[in-house]
Amino acid sequence: MQIEDLQLGKEYSNEEVRSTFCCSLQSGMNKSNTTNTLVLIINHVKSIYHDTWFDNKVHHIGKGQTGDQTMTRENKILSESESNGVTPHLFEVFRTGVYIYRGQVHLYEKPYQKEQLDKNGNPRKVWVFPLEFDDNSRPIENSEIEELFQTKFKKAQKLSNKELENKANNMPDILGFREVATVRNQRNPYVVAYSLRRANGVCELCEQPAPFNKNNGEPFLEVHHVKHLEDDGGDITENAVALCPNCHRMMHSLNRKSDIDILILANKKKQI
Repeated sequence: MQIEDLQLGKEYSNEEVRSTFCCSLQSGMNKSNTTNTLVLIINHVKSIYHDTWFDNKVHHIGKGQTGDQTMTRENKILSESESNGVTPHLFEVFRTGVYIYRGQVHLYEKPYQKEQLDKNGNPRKVWVFPLEFDDNSRPIENSEIEELFQTKFKKAQKLSNKELENKANNMPDILGFREVATVRNQRNPYVVAYSLRRANGVCELCEQPAPFNKNNGEPFLEVHHVKHLEDDGGDITENAVALCPNCHRMMHSLNRKSDIDILILANKKKQI
C-alpha cells in the first residue's frame, strides 16, 4: 500500500502503518527517511499527554515523557516541517493496535511552550505544535469517544481515593472540542469517577438514594457540571456533582440559582 492510498478515517494495523511509511512505531513521533515523512500518533489508551482539539486543528504535545522537553530530533523535525520537506501524517489510537488515519497535517502557527505534568506527576515544560489538517478530516464517531471514555473511566475506578483526586485535579488542560455528529466537549473520566465516588450513591441535590442500580450493581447517578462546559465551566471536581436523572434533567431545564447554590455548598463540604 502506498501513502496516497490511505483513506481518511479508516482503521489500519500496526504492520500496515509501518510498511506504508517504512518506519517503526516506537513513540508518538516516528521519522521515516525512506518516505521523508513524520508519523504522528496520538495514543489515547497509553499516552500521558493531553493534546487539545478544536474542530479540525490539534495542539499536539512534543516528544519526551519526563522533565522539560527539549528540541529532540523529532521535535525539531516537526518544528521545521514547513521548510525541511518532511511531511507529517497523523493517526489516532482509541483501541490498542488500531490506528485511525486522520490525514496529512501542517503547522499553522509557531510551536510554543507551556507547563504540563510528566509521567511522574511533576510539572515541566512541554513543546506544543499547532497542527491543521491539509484536507477535511472525517469527524470521529460518537462510539470512538464513548469507548475511550469508558476505558479510562474503568481504570479510574480502580484508583485509590488519593490517586483519583490527584488525577482529577491535575489534568492541565481542557481536552478540547471534537467534531462528531455534533461538536461536543470531551469529559475528564477522572472527574466523573471522583464525583460518583464522593456522592456514594446519593444525589447531591435532592439527597435521595439513586433510583436504581446498574447491571454491575453501582448506583445510577449522572455527573453534572454546575457551570456548563460550553459556558467555560471547568472540568474539575469543584465544578462537578452527581445527580439522579430527575434532578439532572431539572438542572438543564431550569438551572435555578437556588439549586446551584445548594450544589456549590454541597461540593465544598463533601470529600472522598
